[in-house]
Amino acid sequence: MWNGWRKRCPNCGKGALLNGYLKVSDQCTQCGQDLHHHRADDGPAYLTILIVGHLMAPLLHIVFVAFRPHPLVLAGVFCVGCLALSLYLLPRLKGVIVAIQWSRRMHGFGGLHDGA
Repeated sequence: MWNGWRKRCPNCGKGALLNGYLKVSDQCTQCGQDLHHHRADDGPAYLTILIVGHLMAPLLHIVFVAFRPHPLVLAGVFCVGCLALSLYLLPRLKGVIVAIQWSRRMHGFGGLHDGA
């Protein structure tokens, strides 16, 4: 899972897992591990929303009660915060989901063609 968080190949930990922002590479450039088997469709987005919501909602309440900022300032700061946190987490959580699928040999990982 740590290699997935780092956006590295779950097999060797050296090659890039993602080709672009969210596109998973078909194969690892270092060890040749097939990565096209993954089924990380909506899971990373769901987990990102879950984490960002659970972090930002209480923080929003705390800031509002403690400091009473102007509503536009509050909305602006938290919109930027939610966007930045979401953009940071989404590719990392996609890597984690692919790494979990690889470690559990799900969806074709660990077949005869993987060298496993």
